Amino acid sequence: MKGWPAVIAVMLGIFAIVTTEILPIGLLTPIGSSFAISDGTAGLMMAMPGVLAAFAAPAVTVATGRFDRRPMLCALVLLLAVADVLAAVAPAYWMMLVSRVLVGIVIGGFWSIGAGLAGRLVPPGSTGRATAVIFSAVPLGSVLGVPAGTFIGGAAGWRTAFAVMAALTAGVLVALIALLPPLPAERVTRPGVLGGLLRAAGIRSGLLVTFLVVLAHFGAYTYVAPFLERVTRLGPESVTACLLLYGAAGIAGTFIAGSMAERRPRATFGVAAGMLAAATLLFPVFGTAEIGAIALLAVWGIAYGAVPVCSKIWFAKSAPDTPEAASVIFTASFQATFSAGALAGGAVVDRASLSTVMVLGGVTALVAVAVMGWSGRSAR
Repeated sequence: MKGWPAVIAVMLGIFAIVTTEILPIGLLTPIGSSFAISDGTAGLMMAMPGVLAAFAAPAVTVATGRFDRRPMLCALVLLLAVADVLAAVAPAYWMMLVSRVLVGIVIGGFWSIGAGLAGRLVPPGSTGRATAVIFSAVPLGSVLGVPAGTFIGGAAGWRTAFAVMAALTAGVLVALIALLPPLPAERVTRPGVLGGLLRAAGIRSGLLVTFLVVLAHFGAYTYVAPFLERVTRLGPESVTACLLLYGAAGIAGTFIAGSMAERRPRATFGVAAGMLAAATLLFPVFGTAEIGAIALLAVWGIAYGAVPVCSKIWFAKSAPDTPEAASVIFTASFQATFSAGALAGGAVVDRASLSTVMVLGGVTALVAVAVMGWSGRSAR
């Protein structure tokens, strides 16, 4: 069991970050109504952290390369708690966006450092399982964080949801302080190391595939709650239940992929992208009925639960000697695309329809499957 409490602490840190990052998805409509803005403009809350995280990932990691990773992770979680408080008390939309800027800095720094720590916390034979545990925080944020936030927002207002998140984040900070061992820097990540990785064929193909799959997912999923409310015509309780199901399926997808992607990352990633494409393409057809929406969200959850694990393992296998640098590239690409997806989805929603954004997400995921097939043949 040596090292596993520290793994859980890192997982809780990522859980708090992921939940704060995607919390507005379930609260998009009430937040937009509070500030008298459109759904597309409210979607900036999802885009802003990704933009900042993409820049913060290399900047924070390089600037703090010689520092012990334990106090760095604790400082970043403290900053996250401050961001949650700012969101809870925001008198205007601009302060909400300031809060999201802070969230972006936290995401870039914590993910780049924390995502690659599994190998330092547990024995080598347990690294795959520890990585899956850490990344289970991504769907766990959906299965617990977003539905709970949506429920609290409906019962007591969206500001209360962010206040509760601030208290939870403070608890995570205590866990990190208590459970993480000292983690002195092992290999200093320099800009030249990152540049060298970007010239590697495996890293470049991984970047393209990650870009397409994450763009497809977040372009569509950012607006899934408005779709369920307006097209499927579900009430707040039913929307919360659907998001809960999606998150539960995501946890299953994460652990399934954790065991499969270690052996066959490319094939596992391809299956996940294909499932995501099917779910989003069929959502405007069968998602108009409650039973159809539930079934498709289950497929979607399993598919996307596999994506972060597959992407991280792909990058790690492409750069086995520089795990933290690989984590930086993974984080920057993932978050930049998160942002691009939310922005693209917002533009489509404001100019077309919620159904259109689902179809475009599915088409983008199909392109990712094609790229994976092409890159696999090239690799062979």
